Amino acid sequence: MSDFFDARDLKVTISGNPSPHLIYHFALVYSGWEHAEVVLGGESFTALACGLQNALWQLGGVPHEHRTDSLSAAFANLEQDAQEDLRTRYAALCADYQMEPTRNNRGVAHENGSIESRHGHLKDRLDQALQLRGTRDFASIEDWRTFLAQIVGRHNARRRDALRIEAEHLRPLPSRRSCDYDEATVLVTSSGGFVLRKVFYTVPSRLIGHSLRARIFDDRIDLYLAGQPIETLPRGRAPDRGRGGHDHVVNYRHVIHSLRTKPHALANLVYRDKLFPRSEYRRCWDALEGALPKAAACRSMVGLLWLAHDQACEAELAATLTGILDGQGLPDLRDLQERFQRPGKEPADVVVDIPQPDTYDDLLTAREMAA
Repeated sequence: MSDFFDARDLKVTISGNPSPHLIYHFALVYSGWEHAEVVLGGESFTALACGLQNALWQLGGVPHEHRTDSLSAAFANLEQDAQEDLRTRYAALCADYQMEPTRNNRGVAHENGSIESRHGHLKDRLDQALQLRGTRDFASIEDWRTFLAQIVGRHNARRRDALRIEAEHLRPLPSRRSCDYDEATVLVTSSGGFVLRKVFYTVPSRLIGHSLRARIFDDRIDLYLAGQPIETLPRGRAPDRGRGGHDHVVNYRHVIHSLRTKPHALANLVYRDKLFPRSEYRRCWDALEGALPKAAACRSMVGLLWLAHDQACEAELAATLTGILDGQGLPDLRDLQERFQRPGKEPADVVVDIPQPDTYDDLLTAREMAA
């Protein structure tokens, strides 16, 4: 059985920021073996297909039946044709693994009680582990995922004997995984990006004008050009559940080359707040904007971003900027360029041995004799 539950009750934060998300939860009813993973978006076919397959391949076998709820949340806000397409894809997924898909009746939660009750037990185990850890804050979402996997792994270690009995009744895995992503075609515009599901993504400028194939996962988007993988982007989410405006997923390395030609554009960029790779750079922009004329502030900030990119010193420069700002000063771009400029390689001396002119006469004579 598998289902999703809301993880907000655990009050987990990422780098001090709230991170509302779901947890996909899979369990074998007899042995109690479980799998759980973080889902950054809502309930969807992609999240279900990815989580289910991760669980089956970690388990090493396939049960005869897979029970879910009515999947109404996964089909929410979809047109009738799209709903039918997802139902077909889910049926095909189960067919690939030779599982019988079954669902409880809509609104009858107790029919899925074997997984619903386990939600509560898993939440309790996670809550107690977080209390023992002393903090609910994680440096990254990957650290939280690792912590979740460790807690579930400890639980599964106590279910080994029961799992051995149940494993005898599991079917073998197929030769490969089934599709667990959505696909779309996107066109990279002259702005150096594309809009997908009301989210604007930047890509390297060399892709402007190209049509790309996007594979949409829960946490990332893989881009392909002519069948070849070219870029992986973190997935963004449309604000206000898809109504009003666009979210932005911006990598400053994608746009810094064009910004260098027009640094004044920084002041009015709609995605300027998403451009800064670290909070230290945003703090630096606020200080420059408040102390300098707008044109000078833009030139300095773009210069700092270019320095971080060109010299691959993003983290070191951020630490230096923090020290300067803490001392109530402003960064001096020229000074920082001299400090972080890496020495170029000295050109190697090339020694050319020029042969004597009569050498060519001897060569020509030898060729004539051979002819």
